[in-house]
Amino acid sequence: MSLTIFKFGGSSVKDAAHIDNVRQIISQYTNDQLLIVISAVGKTTNALESAWAKYLEDKSAGKEALNRILEQHVTLSKDLGLDEDKIAKRLNRALSHNLDQIPTIAPPDQVYDQIISLGELFSTIIISDFLAKSELRVGWMDVRDVLSTDDKYRNAQVDFNTTKSQIQSKVNALLSQHDIIITQGFIGKNKEGLTTTLGREGSDYTAAIFAYSLEVEELTIWKDVQGILTADPRRFENVELLPKISYREAIEMTYYGAKVIHPKTIQPIQNKNIRLQVRSFVDLDKEGTVIADPGPISYPPIVVVQEGITLLRLTSNDFSFISEAHLSIIFQNMDKLGLTLCAMRNSAISFTLCLYAAGQERIEQFVEEIGSQFHVETYTNLQLYTIRHYNQYLIDSLTQGKQVMFTEKNKKTIQMVIKDQPIIKEKV
Repeated sequence: MSLTIFKFGGSSVKDAAHIDNVRQIISQYTNDQLLIVISAVGKTTNALESAWAKYLEDKSAGKEALNRILEQHVTLSKDLGLDEDKIAKRLNRALSHNLDQIPTIAPPDQVYDQIISLGELFSTIIISDFLAKSELRVGWMDVRDVLSTDDKYRNAQVDFNTTKSQIQSKVNALLSQHDIIITQGFIGKNKEGLTTTLGREGSDYTAAIFAYSLEVEELTIWKDVQGILTADPRRFENVELLPKISYREAIEMTYYGAKVIHPKTIQPIQNKNIRLQVRSFVDLDKEGTVIADPGPISYPPIVVVQEGITLLRLTSNDFSFISEAHLSIIFQNMDKLGLTLCAMRNSAISFTLCLYAAGQERIEQFVEEIGSQFHVETYTNLQLYTIRHYNQYLIDSLTQGKQVMFTEKNKKTIQMVIKDQPIIKEKV
């Protein structure tokens, strides 16, 4: 039997009907052994983020919110015809274990990872029991037993050497007893034994780590879209499916903000020349997109749009040149606060940054940190348009009637920060 690795995201397991659809997909691969990485159910991660915020203010209120999320999962197990009491006990154990890892005084990001990771643990406990009920030989694996990371909470870095060794040992042992292994995406464990996360939408990356470690030929990520498209169909008309793209093109697209796959997914599979398929769990007759080398000779224009962009224009307070010392201050503070740099440009006395952060408060803190060194102009609620393989007609049509605040262009890519509703603040 060959080993196949699948990844199913939250939209594919958002309710009982979708989970049964996953079961039907899996049943078509009875000649293979499967390792399946599964995300949290539906919008659970968003609900857990809200519970985390409450927990930081009032632990009792936070625990009440977590218990409501747990009960929603118990109801889901009932919809699937499972033993509710058995599931409730397992979910409560997972909840208690994670909360017990939170010390009396802990940094918010450390608390975040202990709470947010519950979504993947809850979903996989329920789905593994449901598949086992369907007379499939299923084993549940806690990914924290194999995926080792550092202690950079909310964006942990993987220790590949340790992780690869642990995956090979644990997975091979489980596959001697089971045909299917269900495990979690997005989470790991540091040397102190505490739960960490790899960043939002990190389940794709988890699946790639398993593919790399087990040296499989192919990884399939199941999505609610046909495959990788030339633009978001919710925003643009006449988008095209890309049947095949190269590893390099995939890396470029994810770097510039394409949401179909996690940005870190490509590097592990490219290193082992593993094919990545992006397929629809709705239209099973569609072949989707293959990511592998070599790619096609040419590509149509590909548009990626990022919302929630902040543009900062920094000028040295003493009107001196922007030097390496200035840049060091800027990038050290960006790294400390976990800000994502989308684009940048410098001149003699100014430096322009296009930033994305999960919370605007982080950018505000960044401005506060560097404010003594720079005059800072801040523009928020902007859009970043990135066009790969652009043409002038497309540029003109996308910018018509809009103010372009920033443009950066090379031979294949143009980036434009666009202002629809200006919100301008200034700090001297």
